[in-house]
Amino acid sequence: MKKIINNADNFVEESISGLVKSYPEIYKYSSETNKVLMRSVKGNNKVGLVSGGGSGHLPLFTGYIGKGLLDSCAIGNVFASPSVDEISTAIKSANSEKGVLCIYGNYGGDVMNFDMASEMLEMEDIKVESVVVADDVASASKEEKEKRRGVTGMLYVFKTTGAIAESGADFDEVKRVALKTNENIRTMGIALTPTILPQAGKPTFEIGDDEMEIGMGIHGEPGIRRGKLKTANEITEELSEKLLNDIDLNKGDKVSILINSLGATPHEELFIVANKFNNILNDNGIINSKSYVGRYATSMEMAGMSITILKLDDELEKLLLEEANCPFWY
Repeated sequence: MKKIINNADNFVEESISGLVKSYPEIYKYSSETNKVLMRSVKGNNKVGLVSGGGSGHLPLFTGYIGKGLLDSCAIGNVFASPSVDEISTAIKSANSEKGVLCIYGNYGGDVMNFDMASEMLEMEDIKVESVVVADDVASASKEEKEKRRGVTGMLYVFKTTGAIAESGADFDEVKRVALKTNENIRTMGIALTPTILPQAGKPTFEIGDDEMEIGMGIHGEPGIRRGKLKTANEITEELSEKLLNDIDLNKGDKVSILINSLGATPHEELFIVANKFNNILNDNGIINSKSYVGRYATSMEMAGMSITILKLDDELEKLLLEEANCPFWY
């Protein structure tokens, strides 16, 4: 294992401390715990937006706190859910009397702990509801979409919901946009190498040097098939077929696409994928209104990438393009 760390037990604490010290104009700790970050200047008179999840995915989840995005985030250990107490603190940190909407991925521990925290705070007369993101087409069929994992498409929900919340919209309107965005995102990815958890010191799974896994999750969950490594164009064609068959798109429709590195894959390779995917969209008469290419949701040092597509209408396109302020949304 080669990692630029000190003590593996301090990995999360030191990395988050470095994030806060690097961008103090964006982030600050909650006064109650260093496992909750919030905006350096709290947003007032708005619906609070909260997320949370395991570490090891930066900039997801914690990085997307900022104006036009999240208000606070609960931070778990590497690939582990934040605790009920940490989530409760994040919700209270984001509350400004207009209610709090929690947005997080469809993972058992996260769902359970957010549910428990929400129930506790409702007894304190804080309005709390959740939108559980489920965009990974490889993890369940279209007929069982509610069982899908929440992966990179979560960022689109943060962004559009963050924009409408920033406008001062009421709770029902903010939740409506979150649900609408969640319904119109699809993601699928591939993995080429495993990830190594700092405290484990060994790979989370094994894969041959000449192999790839289609549909693997961001924690190393099994995909839909493993096979020999293909070319970038072949990989993009396979992912594109799965994505476009899963969402209702017609000629002339607008989308936004997000080509994401899972950690180790460089921008040059991502742009090869982006080149092919844009060609496929053009061939189908689909208009790409906005592209995002880079590291948006990682799995430590895993080599691999994912493609996310968001179907746009005029409302979602406007919200997507509204200004947001954090170091990782560009």
